Amino acid sequence: MRRPRGEPGPRAPRPTEGATCAGPGESCRGFPSDGPLVCALEQERRLRLPPKPPPPLQPLLRGGQGLEAALSCPRFLRYPRQHLISSLAEARPEELTPHVMVLLAQHLARHRLREPQLLEAIAHFLVVQETQLSSKVVQKLVLPFGRLNYLPLEQQFMPCLERILAREAGVAPLATVNILMSLCQLRCLPFRALHFVFSPGFINYISGTPHALIVRRYLSLLDTAVELELPGYRGPRLPRRQQVPIFPQPLITDRARCKYSHKDIVAEGLRQLLGEEKYRQDLTVPPGYCTDFLLCASSSGAVLPVRTQDPFLPYPPRSCPQGQAASSATTRDPAQRVVLVLRERWHFCRDGRVLLGSRALRERHLGLMGYQLLPLPFEELESQRGLPQLKSYLRQKLQALGLRWGPEGG
Repeated sequence: MRRPRGEPGPRAPRPTEGATCAGPGESCRGFPSDGPLVCALEQERRLRLPPKPPPPLQPLLRGGQGLEAALSCPRFLRYPRQHLISSLAEARPEELTPHVMVLLAQHLARHRLREPQLLEAIAHFLVVQETQLSSKVVQKLVLPFGRLNYLPLEQQFMPCLERILAREAGVAPLATVNILMSLCQLRCLPFRALHFVFSPGFINYISGTPHALIVRRYLSLLDTAVELELPGYRGPRLPRRQQVPIFPQPLITDRARCKYSHKDIVAEGLRQLLGEEKYRQDLTVPPGYCTDFLLCASSSGAVLPVRTQDPFLPYPPRSCPQGQAASSATTRDPAQRVVLVLRERWHFCRDGRVLLGSRALRERHLGLMGYQLLPLPFEELESQRGLPQLKSYLRQKLQALGLRWGPEGG
């Protein structure tokens, strides 16, 4: 049947609200949902929407809660350290718990922050809470002092630690040795604690523990400190058969940052300047210190091939009886040993010129053993532009020590 002219035809049913599209990948209007037209319309719609309001600001915590919250944040290093100081100053005594102070100590040590106000606060807390702290907590509180090479002004700091060591040395042997390691870096070793850790009973006890090797390494370092720095000590010592090399290879931080180190370019400069036979790199000298570069020179200053000389000075250092001049030792071994020491940026406390405790300890002991140290600071190395300029820099450094050598290479 034909429809009369002018009569509208049947309309297509409108899609009801909530109706789905006919097929996957199509919009309700028949366009693909990922098509350029739909994407352009969606982008325009988003641009017309008002911006989302910013999230409400979190209340700024102060005192002990603010200190703990800040130290628990992995990105706290971006914040000014003044926030730490103000939070610590506003904290009530009951808010400064061992947990909070341990977090603070670990934060300072990890990021090399030598902040006197915070370190003094840790020292004061340790003295006030002496009877409440175990040696396992004390070892964590003392860690930043040795690492940052900072001896606090708190007068009761050392007497307090000596009492804690005397009280708990037999309870936590590893914590006891860790505390002594921090004090060794500060040159504050108590004789009574040394008597205990060098006693046969303590050494036999740690020999059967899982951490025996690391404890023997620490005890070897303590024995070296006694040999070189404590001439008045008359107590027991670590037996020779128990001694192990202290730091037989470059430290972990140096290996982790090797791509930022100046060691390779300094080695190439020495090779071209002196020749490969006149220096040794990464040589471990007794009692186990790894050196960056070592040279041997005659008494007149002539640099000698290392293979023709014993690069090691005797350890323990030779002591001449009274009445004999030191020249006898010079007659037996006229060569001098020069250690070139790289002082990289991470060998110092942050934003300062104070060497970390472990670095200062190594340099101090090498000097006491008779090695002549030639520091190469990172500022001077970074200012050299290219290998020719670095060679000129090394030449000036070596000549300033009175060293001389044959025709230069390169």
